[in-house]
Amino acid sequence: MRSFSPEDLERPELHKLVLSGIAPRPIALAATLGPDGVANLSPFSFFNAFSSNPPIVAFSPAYRGRDGSSKDTFRNLKASGECTISVVSFNMVEQVSLASSEYAAEVDEFIKSGLTKLPSNKVAPPGVAESPFVMECKLRHHYEVAAGKPGSGNIMICEIVRFHIKESVFVDGRIDPQRMDLVARMGYDYYCRASGPAIFSTPKPRWNGIGLDALPAAIRNSNVLTGNDLGKLASVEQLPPARQDFPTASDAAAADDVSIEIAAGDGARAISALRRRSGSLSAAEGLSILHQIAALFLNQDDIEAAWQTLYLATENRMVWRKESA
Repeated sequence: MRSFSPEDLERPELHKLVLSGIAPRPIALAATLGPDGVANLSPFSFFNAFSSNPPIVAFSPAYRGRDGSSKDTFRNLKASGECTISVVSFNMVEQVSLASSEYAAEVDEFIKSGLTKLPSNKVAPPGVAESPFVMECKLRHHYEVAAGKPGSGNIMICEIVRFHIKESVFVDGRIDPQRMDLVARMGYDYYCRASGPAIFSTPKPRWNGIGLDALPAAIRNSNVLTGNDLGKLASVEQLPPARQDFPTASDAAAADDVSIEIAAGDGARAISALRRRSGSLSAAEGLSILHQIAALFLNQDDIEAAWQTLYLATENRMVWRKESA
């Protein structure tokens, strides 16, 4: 593992390191108005939400790295105290990238990017009509990280005073991430898309799990089970009792190849196939395969079946090849 202090790196290198390692980051497409009424539109990935009551977001229009000068968004927001923040979906990412160009203050990035102005109700700057989620905001606090130092941040803490959300992103009264299709910023020229197979769910614990420290050592020290696997096993409220009928007779089909059954995602048939050849395997080999089958069940979120599979090993209910003395 590489270890070093920030002062060990040149500023551009440190900047790239932070952007690459602290990722993905949501993108705030911030709109402000200049003193002449010209709209400014620019994306910022140092952005997130920090409170829901009141609803607070913050983003950072940093001083330019080359000379420490301030950006139009920062100057406009400081002067007016108002902005809009629109989230960025995949269908607008190239236009947003174009809006990040350093146009002069008198240039309207809405026009340059082709994005549409959405009239606001409580603030003067418009939102972005193509965005599925737009926030009208007022500046609450400004925290200057390092007074004009090149690359240093200005943390603009804003209160959301009105939301504009497209009806089409709602399913059963909840925002559907697949319909939002958001993108996030990473290091260099990389982005990521928060839709499709990239989205998964992990339910919040409904009770205090037993914890990894309560797992039997043979499971906790597995060379097969990952930290995520162990986390799922340790999420149970108490150790489940071992079932002598696992897997049931109907599950124990005439399978004869463990690897095929695991690849097919059929844990019960994999156990049946393992039993057929258990006498030719050492205890270590059998334990490794049982852990692979348990991992299969865990990937299917069948924690009960995973525990029952592991009990087949820990309770010595499989017959392995006897090792010669």
